[in-house]
Amino acid sequence: MGQQLTYFTDDEVIGLDQELCAMLDRARGLAQVPFKITSGFRTPDKNDELPNSVKDSAHLTGNAVDLACSDSVERYAMVTALLQSGFNRIGIYGLHVHADNSKTLPQGVIWWSAGI
Repeated sequence: MGQQLTYFTDDEVIGLDQELCAMLDRARGLAQVPFKITSGFRTPDKNDELPNSVKDSAHLTGNAVDLACSDSVERYAMVTALLQSGFNRIGIYGLHVHADNSKTLPQGVIWWSAGI
């Protein structure tokens, strides 16, 4: 991997952008709640298998993660910490929070979806 992370193992961040990992590690420390990565780097085939995935997903370049989230208190802590750590692309879903640091997709956005 090339960098020492406090909250994530090398296996958890395979294929992910190093800057994203550093930002994510900082956010985890600030949030003081677990960050379980449920989806990180995706191949085009894996991305195509997922319902409602977008063709230009930041997951394809290793610039995005989905983090499991079970309740509103945890979600608030996660989103606040992600913003404080420099993420400016956040998606809020029923059971996860999406965070990415893509430089090519629209910046300064938070979206919500009733999906999983």
